[in-house]
Amino acid sequence: MTNNSTKLLFLSTLMMGTILSISSNSWFGVWMGLEINLLSFIPMLTNNKNMMMNESSIKYFIVQAMASTMLLFSILFIQMKYPMSWESEFTPSMMVTSSLLLKIGAAPFHFWFPEVMGNSSWTNCLTLMTWQKIAPMMVMSYCIQMEMFMFTIIIFSIIIGALGGLNQTSLRQLLAYSSINHLGWMISSLMVSENVWELYFFIYSLLSLIMILLFKQMNLFSLNQIYSSTSMKPETKFFMFSSLLSLGGLPTFLGFLPKWIVINSLVENNMLTMMTIMVMFSTITLYFYLRISFSAFILSYSENPWSMIYFSNKSSFILSTTVMISILGLMSTSMLISLF
Repeated sequence: MTNNSTKLLFLSTLMMGTILSISSNSWFGVWMGLEINLLSFIPMLTNNKNMMMNESSIKYFIVQAMASTMLLFSILFIQMKYPMSWESEFTPSMMVTSSLLLKIGAAPFHFWFPEVMGNSSWTNCLTLMTWQKIAPMMVMSYCIQMEMFMFTIIIFSIIIGALGGLNQTSLRQLLAYSSINHLGWMISSLMVSENVWELYFFIYSLLSLIMILLFKQMNLFSLNQIYSSTSMKPETKFFMFSSLLSLGGLPTFLGFLPKWIVINSLVENNMLTMMTIMVMFSTITLYFYLRISFSAFILSYSENPWSMIYFSNKSSFILSTTVMISILGLMSTSMLISLF
């Protein structure tokens, strides 16, 4: 009970830190909110029973403290040297953006992200992949520019996210590299429009939530468990792999909708080269999702016929409903768009 109340306290301060950063009207307020957020998340990462989780919390703290220091020194340097409208200047905006990119784990500042994800619980993984990205990305939108530095970051994130996940056996690290790949798409959507980023982030968070709920419910941590599991029902596998394909952005699934909008926006802004590279490397992420799906379905020797017993559990029913939204989401939204 004490543990739960402590976690609830830290969760509320974690959310408060993010809200403070977003709603602050000064850069020192932004820094303060990010610090509160960081210091609230560290106790949530630690676990007395698992030393590897404690190690990942130390890694996370060192990297985030370094990023916060960079941000603070950047702000101090800018306040002394540059005028009020410094967001349009290249050097100060690059300094602030770099510290925020380190905070969210975008390539080439991604080195800590798969390591921390690999030793964390599924709940902490979900927080790292979704909530912890909100404040830095919202702040980044204040000073982001269409320049070579940002294009390089986007391309790096897409390529490293795609290639890094190819030889992974840990599901948590696989989702970490997938998150780095999605970061590239999110940063490019942020350059185009904040509304597009909000839509992308919402759908990405929904799909990540579905995946992590499934993995947590089945107690899965590596690919071998999916391959060798005889207890996994066929319908559970169907839900899992349709969600994976949706996360990969396969057309007809909901995960394709934000990518479709981003591609349209990039074409309208004449960023054809960047868009082509992004689409090419996103097919690689789709390949390693398909590889998991096919292998797990083919390697399942004995399976019971599909049954509706699975839906008797309330949490399972909620999960199956959200998966169906993910599967049918693009078709329903396309119909709505065509009607209105």
